[in-house]
Amino acid sequence: QVQLVESGGGLVQAGGSLRLSCAASGRTFTDYPMGWFRQAPGKRREFVAAINLSGANTYYADSVKGRFTISRLNAKNTVYLQMNSLKAEDTAVYYCGAARAGHITTIQRMALTQVYDYWGQGTHVTVSS
Repeated sequence: QVQLVESGGGLVQAGGSLRLSCAASGRTFTDYPMGWFRQAPGKRREFVAAINLSGANTYYADSVKGRFTISRLNAKNTVYLQMNSLKAEDTAVYYCGAARAGHITTIQRMALTQVYDYWGQGTHVTVSS
């Protein structure tokens, strides 16, 4: 129904930057609030950032606030995660997800994995220190 494909991951030195992309297909992209999660080796999947339907509202985990920026270009069916000032602890597989708008009463609710209907396959980010 909805396919999400992440790209842009790779190897970067601490302090560097990386831009991840998530391209959506299969249904109307503008119907879905979008989020980014990450999962480090030996850790649970954790929330990173979220954005509403129009892109006007965003929400970030404390660990990335001020360093990462989520954005979307609805005309291109794409969500982005700009990652600056990267740290070794940012090393993880990064996943984008499409949430069901009816589940979102506040943007903070997008930190919960259960509100997402679709996930991408993930893209790996390694930050060397």
